[in-house]
Amino acid sequence: MTLKVNDNWIPPFQLATLGLRHCHLGSRFPSWLYSQKHLNYLDLSYSGIIGTIPNIFWSSASQIYVLDLSFNQIHGQIPNLTNAAQLEVLSLGSNSFSIALPLISSYLIELDFSNNSISGSIFHFICYRANELNKWQILYLSGNFLQGELPDCWMNYQNLMILDLSNNKFTGNLPISLGSLISLQSLHLRKNNLCGTIHSLENCTALMTLDVGENELVENIPTWIRERFSRIVVLILRSNKFYNLLPKELCDLAFLQIVDLADNNLSGEVPRCIHNLRAMVTMNSHAGKAIQYQFLLYASRAPLIATLLEDAFVVMKGREAKYERTLNLVRIIDFSKNNFSGKIPLEVTNLKVLQSVNLSNNFFTGRIPESVGTMRSLESIDFSLNQLSGEIPQSMSSLKFLNHLNLSNNNLTGKIPSSTQLQSFDASSFSGNDLCRAPLSGNCSEHVSIPKD
Repeated sequence: MTLKVNDNWIPPFQLATLGLRHCHLGSRFPSWLYSQKHLNYLDLSYSGIIGTIPNIFWSSASQIYVLDLSFNQIHGQIPNLTNAAQLEVLSLGSNSFSIALPLISSYLIELDFSNNSISGSIFHFICYRANELNKWQILYLSGNFLQGELPDCWMNYQNLMILDLSNNKFTGNLPISLGSLISLQSLHLRKNNLCGTIHSLENCTALMTLDVGENELVENIPTWIRERFSRIVVLILRSNKFYNLLPKELCDLAFLQIVDLADNNLSGEVPRCIHNLRAMVTMNSHAGKAIQYQFLLYASRAPLIATLLEDAFVVMKGREAKYERTLNLVRIIDFSKNNFSGKIPLEVTNLKVLQSVNLSNNFFTGRIPESVGTMRSLESIDFSLNQLSGEIPQSMSSLKFLNHLNLSNNNLTGKIPSSTQLQSFDASSFSGNDLCRAPLSGNCSEHVSIPKD
């Protein structure tokens, strides 16, 4: 829909709520809004606005408690909003702001500045009024050019539930005060240059999502993960420098659905207790429901429950994709690009609802578990670049949902099991072995499989 009015139009009404999401309003910020003296909810997201927000709007909008201007092309200045006590939700994400972060009221509950071009430090922004507790529950600053070390004054944000600082240029260690965020359920620090350990997060026992992928963190995966992160659903540690053995305590994370440890320096065998990951054994009663967080807005006449959906960037089938509404349906294990050795534990085949398993680029030996075909939910298998031997299990031909397979560069021998599913893959899925039958060329009579047992 398109809303076209004259520049000098004065509406013959006074609104309390206005939602024009995905409506075309023209490139300029609508000036007729200045006449609305009782507006408390305004959503102009995805409305094609280009340019700046006039100062007259900020002075006339002191009664607004929810303001969503996200997904436009707005730029320019944002005034000091420390006295905007009525404002509880401010969403300016996915615009063209290239300013330093403005000072914001401590009464705010949700703030979104993600996916802009904001640069500089966040020290003054976070540590302003250092001795004053903030009501903030949600803070999105991802996808900017923010830099420097993370400030160590998070103890003032006891109510914070969601913190997303991913895809910036932050450096240094994780500050100790992050551990004071006892209400924190979702922490995204992906794609920065953070170093050190995650020990400062030990007291963040409410965490359901932790994504610190693509940083420079160096340590063992801590054994306290079982007690302190007992509610964790999404654990992404990929592309860091975690080393040593995979602790058995990881197996006791009953709600874990996505575990991505790829591209680290982990070694040793995969614990046989892996079948204890109960969320990968059976779908729980919440399967299909989005992972969501609820919070209260108070400025309206009656408290309103607002809901935010969790999202995560997950690598599956060789591609990175963002999952949101379907995130709770995803079950992934990615241990690729490490130094794991030994056999693939038979117990992994008990994970009946696992959709993707990637063990590539390791030193696994022995056979592919014969019962792999019982994992009927598998859509993606990558065992490439290991030292696996023996034949491909016949049961693999019964994986009806399998649409990505890579067994290349191992020591596999014999015939590729005959099935419409397996023969539909490209020959590169099986190359670098001593295999025969379609999709590979060559006569199987020329190959004689000699069992090593």
